Order: sequence, then C-alpha cells, then structure tokens
Amino acid sequence: MNKKYIYLSAILLMFVVTACNYTNKTNGSSGVANVAVDTKGSAGVKQTKNTAAQIYAKQEVPVLCYHRISDGTKSDYRVSQATFTSHMKILSDSGYHSISPAQLYNYLVYNKTLPEKPVMITFDDSRVEHALIAAPVMEKFGFKGVFFIMTITYNKKNYMTTEQIAGLAKAGHTIGLHSWDHTMVTKYKDPTDWLKQVAEPKTKLEKIVGKPVEYWAYPNGVFDHKGAEELSKYFKLSFSLSTKRDSILPLQTVRRIIVSECSQQGLLKAMHRSFGKK
Repeated sequence: MNKKYIYLSAILLMFVVTACNYTNKTNGSSGVANVAVDTKGSAGVKQTKNTAAQIYAKQEVPVLCYHRISDGTKSDYRVSQATFTSHMKILSDSGYHSISPAQLYNYLVYNKTLPEKPVMITFDDSRVEHALIAAPVMEKFGFKGVFFIMTITYNKKNYMTTEQIAGLAKAGHTIGLHSWDHTMVTKYKDPTDWLKQVAEPKTKLEKIVGKPVEYWAYPNGVFDHKGAEELSKYFKLSFSLSTKRDSILPLQTVRRIIVSECSQQGLLKAMHRSFGKK
C-alpha cells in the first residue's frame, strides 16, 4: 500500500477521535460544558440547572390556595360558589393563564417560558366540592387546577372519593399530596412519621392516579429547614403559604396565598400585593 496514503489515513483517524472526545466533554452546543446536569432530562438530553440562588431570585408566580367552596359561616378558609366563579371569570377576563407545577418547576429550574400572566390555582384538604364545583368551573374558563390530597379522607363524607381523585388526574389536573392526616411537618420526629405521613400515602396516591405524585403542600403551611430538606427527597416542589421562603431550598418552599371571600378586584389586589404585578 502507498506509504503516503497510509500516513494521510492515520492523520484523518486521529482527527476523528479527537473531535469525538471533545464532543463528549461538552453538551454538544457551541462547545459549552455542562456545569450542573439533571439526569432526568427528556430523551436523555442533558440540561443545565439553575442554582438555588438563581431560583430564589426569579420572579415569583402567583399561587392561589382555596379550601372550602360552599355557602355558610364566614371563614378565611371558605368562599361561596358564586365568589369562586367570579374569581375564575376575572382571572380569565384579565388574561391570566393557569399553569401546572410541572411548568413552574421548569421555569424555576431550567428558565422555560411561561404563558403570559401565569397563575396557579390550588386546593387543599380533598373536599368533595373541589371535584363537583371547582373543577367544572375552572374547565369552563379553560383552567386546570392542583389538588392536594389529605389521604385519610378517602371516600369519607364531604370528601372526594378515590374515583373522583382519579377523574381529576385523567381530566388533566394535577394531584399532589397534603400528608396522611394533616399533621405538620415540624412534628415528624422519626422515620416512622415520614413513612406514615409521606412515603406510604404517596405510594397509595400514585396507584390511584396512575402517575407519579411529585408535589406537596405543607399542612397549615408550616415548615422548617430540616423538613423541607427531607421532602426534597420525595417531591420536585413543595408549597407553603405566605411564610418567607427558605433561600437554600426555594423549590421546597414555594409561596401561596389563601383565598377567602372577597371581590374580584380584591383578589387581583391580593395577588399583586403578594407576588408583584404581572
């Protein structure tokens, strides 16, 4: 074989090997190496993640928290059906778009774009009116909600059945966990508490909805750093109430505001006051 041909072939082979090694050390885009990588990225694609400080610095998204939706004695945790409907109408008329926790997570961690004027609409405590009243009203306005389930309530009077919970998930709403019996995270003292309040209910709820349960709402909105750190092993996001966020664990201390009986303009003012005008 011609010696010149062999020499040129060897040089070409060295070039190809070098190029391949360089590509493997980068993310395949402009030769920029990944600093932090989420191994759960879709289709095996590596994605650079924001740091806790970057997540904490991002603009917060309004997150609403409803409890009871019924007529009755005035309470900070109750709104009438008429009021709830009016709230959904003003959000729609004002150009808001409901988002899921998955969208919020991707915005916070990967800087994914959210729709214009995003809002998250959440519900605590598994009340039956969440399935019978809230979901149909939201769907009328093109919204989806997030329902945090207290699993001790399955199939009990005034609370959702397992079939209703599964139906919400099938309809495109998000199902999250709100503990087994509403015991606050700060009272979980040993592994048996975490098993009873988090691990076992999470597994059972996932069987009901047929998909992973990746989001948590703190009972009474109460948390501490130790509890938030432990919850990060189970959930992508955890939601508190109006308490100040933990700057080290911002994904586990996402703020919400409780919505009580108020006018349409009162709702918008509360959102702007708590989260900044969007």
